[in-house]
Amino acid sequence: MAGIARWCFRHRYLVVLLWVAALATLGVAERAAGTAYSNDFALPGTESTHALDLLKSAFPQQAGESDTIVWHVAAGTVRDPAVQQPITAMLADVARVPSVAGVTSPYAETGRAQISQDGQTAYATVTFTGIAQQIPKADVQRVMDLAETARTDHLQVELGGQAIRQVNGVSTSASEIVGVVGAAVVLLIAFGSLFAMALPLVTAILSLVAGTFSIGLLSHVISMADIAPTLAALIGLGVGIDYALFIVTRHRNGLKAGLAPEESAVRALNTSGRAVIFAGATVCVAMLGMLVLGLSFLNGVGIAAAVMVLISVIAASTLLPAMLGIIGNRALSRRERRRLAADGPHDVHAQGFWARWAGLVQRRPGLLTPLALIVMLVLVIPVFSLRLGNSDQGNDPATTTTRKAYDMLANGFGPGFNGPLQLVAETHSPADQQALAALAQTVRHTPGVAAAIPLPAKPGATVGIIQVVPTTSPQDAKTSDLIRHLRDDVIPPAERGSTLQVYVGGQTAIFDDFADVIAGKMPLFIGVIIGLGFLLLLVAFRSVVVPLTAAVMNLLAAAASFAVVVAFFQWGWGTEALGLGKAGPIEAFLPVMMLAILFGLSMDYQVFLVSRMHEEWVHTGDNRRAVTLGQAATGRVVTAAATIMICVFLAFVFGGQRVIAEFGVGLATAVFIDAFVLRTVLVPALMHLFGKANWWLPRWVDRWLPHLSVEPAEDAVTTPLPDAKKPVPVGQ
Repeated sequence: MAGIARWCFRHRYLVVLLWVAALATLGVAERAAGTAYSNDFALPGTESTHALDLLKSAFPQQAGESDTIVWHVAAGTVRDPAVQQPITAMLADVARVPSVAGVTSPYAETGRAQISQDGQTAYATVTFTGIAQQIPKADVQRVMDLAETARTDHLQVELGGQAIRQVNGVSTSASEIVGVVGAAVVLLIAFGSLFAMALPLVTAILSLVAGTFSIGLLSHVISMADIAPTLAALIGLGVGIDYALFIVTRHRNGLKAGLAPEESAVRALNTSGRAVIFAGATVCVAMLGMLVLGLSFLNGVGIAAAVMVLISVIAASTLLPAMLGIIGNRALSRRERRRLAADGPHDVHAQGFWARWAGLVQRRPGLLTPLALIVMLVLVIPVFSLRLGNSDQGNDPATTTTRKAYDMLANGFGPGFNGPLQLVAETHSPADQQALAALAQTVRHTPGVAAAIPLPAKPGATVGIIQVVPTTSPQDAKTSDLIRHLRDDVIPPAERGSTLQVYVGGQTAIFDDFADVIAGKMPLFIGVIIGLGFLLLLVAFRSVVVPLTAAVMNLLAAAASFAVVVAFFQWGWGTEALGLGKAGPIEAFLPVMMLAILFGLSMDYQVFLVSRMHEEWVHTGDNRRAVTLGQAATGRVVTAAATIMICVFLAFVFGGQRVIAEFGVGLATAVFIDAFVLRTVLVPALMHLFGKANWWLPRWVDRWLPHLSVEPAEDAVTTPLPDAKKPVPVGQ
């Protein structure tokens, strides 16, 4: 690291120029190629995927996105000429939009089922030529504009569907700006220097831009969900600022100790920079750990996040030392530079609050440990009611057209209409066709079914479909029970005596299967990332107790953050007030992705905290001294870094996207708990109680393990134990 840092420092303008050139190249390439994001929830081997594959092969012309235009009258019916004529004209205009493959009108001969029984609500299906992510936004906007021309004081017209939702959604760019502003305030308070404040921000923003361009290009090669760039931005902005913060803090301490700017920057990169690389690599490995689940939806998101973090680490290792060279001594505030000139070099001391707090934890570990554990146990209570599922347009904010369309369909056609099930089967013989017809009769009389309608098939068709409308909404637990009942109890008897094999599909069944697969693979994933974290910390700190403690802390932080997400989004504590729509189940993929992210972020703080303790333990062999000094030395910078992360994560809560808001709330909660409860109270208190056992390692393991220096010690200095009066030099 020292060689790279020195080269970047001395060739600072060239390094900045290379970064600008790389950004320009990536930007031009991404703009020319475009993006190819797609949401693929298909799960090979599940019934819903079999059903989907049959439908795609039998009806390829219906493979495009299907959205709806819904209208409702409070008086009269939708068949009144004053309603039918303008709606028919509007639908004809919609059918002529370039990306529209066809429009199914309720006023056509085959469209009677598209009008509610009371005649006051109707809908038309708009089939596009491609999936939602591939449709030109201008064409979707044109459809929306045409539909709105039919809206009057007596005729409500709304639109629903994924393409509409994407165009009508809220951009997260404002959230990113709010997050950066919040981080800037914290950095200015921490450093007192505009130049020092700007360094982490510039590094993180340039990393974010480069990462976003790279992810867009990768979407052509790897299947990536449309939330991948936003989620990667959320993670990248937080870690990018934090990584730069740790290095800039160490550099400022070096300047105050009298080092020349170049030597200070090289030392900062060779110490904190190494820890940043270790922490970043850990986050990347954790995100890529999602590949073991074998789910294409998660693979793309994990790769996108890993790419963003990797670029953040590269920027902190190359661009940051170059910018440190450009600003020179201005990394210190004017007051700090005047003091340095007047008083000469001085060691940076941990004093005041963090010295007093570290002393308190040292004196009262037996009291603070149970108190912190009680707080954590209370916080995790809601997690036991966690229900996995998937949000839909019924969870959108009440003011959006997609939510209004959803509610109009539910009120006009029943709550299950927004999530119909499809029973799909190949019918190769008359016996199969008769068995499928008999199954439709049986399903029609099954509790929980509002309607079971065999869809008409063209002559010679070999795929039969029964459309099943539940009596309950797609997110209702009773709908999931109905899916299991159909698969386990209703369909098997109907298949006997024939070659018929019926699959339960539809969007609701796909999401249900997705949640079941995720839940089934969760223990494997937890075992992989916890085992990986244990091995990394075992090598880094040559201890058994430290990685075990870290594993338990990670699980506690994750459980508490899930509990808060449940309270907000599943129980509905304030989601409508925050503009995030109504309560519903938690996205099935959220626990997996949050565990991966939290594992990486928790490792960051564990590395920066324990590396300072480990350094002192190696020098003195005194556990009490090592833990107290390490906490006093790192407390300020770790909590500042956590505060920045919290600002960034919470900013995304107000972006109007429920999924991203769930991540924002969960990650902000986890970072707060990790930094202000676990690393500030519970971890150091436990390490005081464990004593020298913290650093125990069997000799045979010690011989087998490779030697890894996460954060090499600086030149040895004498550091007295911290208290309210005696200062302690800070290495962090």
